[in-house]
Amino acid sequence: MPLGQINLPTTFGDPSNYRTETLTFEVVGFHGTYHAILVHPCYAKFMAVTNYSYLKLKMSVLGGVITVDTSFQRAYECEVECCDHATTIITSKELTPIRKEVTKETPDHQRSARSFELVDGAKEVLIDPSGSKSKVVRIGTMLSSK
Repeated sequence: MPLGQINLPTTFGDPSNYRTETLTFEVVGFHGTYHAILVHPCYAKFMAVTNYSYLKLKMSVLGGVITVDTSFQRAYECEVECCDHATTIITSKELTPIRKEVTKETPDHQRSARSFELVDGAKEVLIDPSGSKSKVVRIGTMLSSK
């Protein structure tokens, strides 16, 4: 849903050959890679003609024709940036429920590391049979053969 509208004077061209019209923009509350999207009402107001194949926008003014263009490389870079941005948004939305779930299962960090609880069926094995008897490892005996 749009948050509102804003009327802004918009100019195409350069100081020697330009045209300015006031356009009404819809203000939306989402993050995106575009600052503004120009559509048919804009083209009609400027009496502009678009050519999507050549990535050009042409409009007739008193001083001649104004051509707004870009390169295929720049169009590709914008597309990649848009896809990366969309992926980031989707990922952050997917991570929210996962974070909540992980928070519920987070171990108690207040618990001392020395309060290790033995599991039934654990067997103590000396690490070095010729050394100290205090260095042992506990191995579970309930493991599968795989």
